[in-house]
Amino acid sequence: MILHRYFARRFTLTFLAVLLIFGLMLGFLDLVEQIRTFSNSEAQFSGLLTLTLLNLPGSLYQILPLLMIITSISLFLALARSSELVVTRAVGRSAMRALVAPVVVTLLVGTLAVAAMNPIVAATSSEYDSRRNEMRGRGTNVLQFTGDAVWLRQGDELGQTVIRAAGANLEGTLLRGVTFLEFSENGGPSRRIHASSARLQPGEWVLLNAKVWTLANTPNPEATATSVSRLSVPSSLTADEIRDSFGTPSSIPIWDLPTFIERLKTAGFSARRHQVWLQMELALPLFLVGMVLIGAAFTMQHQRGSRTSLMVLFALMLSFGFYFIRNFAQILGENGNIPVLLAAWAPPLAALGLAMGLILHLEDG
Repeated sequence: MILHRYFARRFTLTFLAVLLIFGLMLGFLDLVEQIRTFSNSEAQFSGLLTLTLLNLPGSLYQILPLLMIITSISLFLALARSSELVVTRAVGRSAMRALVAPVVVTLLVGTLAVAAMNPIVAATSSEYDSRRNEMRGRGTNVLQFTGDAVWLRQGDELGQTVIRAAGANLEGTLLRGVTFLEFSENGGPSRRIHASSARLQPGEWVLLNAKVWTLANTPNPEATATSVSRLSVPSSLTADEIRDSFGTPSSIPIWDLPTFIERLKTAGFSARRHQVWLQMELALPLFLVGMVLIGAAFTMQHQRGSRTSLMVLFALMLSFGFYFIRNFAQILGENGNIPVLLAAWAPPLAALGLAMGLILHLEDG
């Protein structure tokens, strides 16, 4: 038990050191990039520093598997060079038992990352995008979901328009049971339109079976309401802007993701991308364990000379290979080429299986 605590403490301290080093590096590089991006604006340094700090959690979370492989390589190289692993084997402890503590710590870190870090990253990423868009003079997302309704917003120098629809197609360009509420420049409502459907065309919404109420300077809007079979409403929205307004799945806390997926399905949109992301987040602790075991498989042996560099290179190449396979499987899953569960869970299980096979082969022949 004392030995397990010792290995757990060494692994935790090594991980924190790697996390701190990469945090400082990424923070400095991102700050330089923010200064370069907003060099022609009137943004203050405090605002750019705030953007950097908001973006840092997401950057570290994205490279968490890389941090784990570097932590594993650093720890087991240090233990091998100090002959601590040789002593561990000499007292009757196998390499597999020496891996118990690092694996447990990795599972705890992965679970904490998914349960706590994921919502933090979602919040900071959303705030980062919002502040960055404000500093660049851009609007925020135009689409939201509340209950079983779809809400959009568009606007120009003449005013704003809020759009509510009971349903939509996968692209968000065809709305059903739609209501347009137009606001004038002074903020007051000017016109309300209800239509059976609305299709987004270049520069306009085409409404079918529409009824129009004039709200400005009209004591009785119902008395002056008109019905038309076809109506054109100017729009600055594009199909790409609507799709982008869904936001990346990583911008939604994992605790809210199942509810958001149900809202997407109810509104008629495809939730496959969010389903793949949810399963990949649940499989993240297992993938981190696979990274740790890959690093251990190549560096637990007593290394000398150029063989050490070669083993480290093999470990990094294999871990990057699995990281690429994981991202590739995510794309295949989002496109519907492979099942969601296969896309999310196959790479972690494959990494675990290969790493365990290498460790057993090197230890027991």
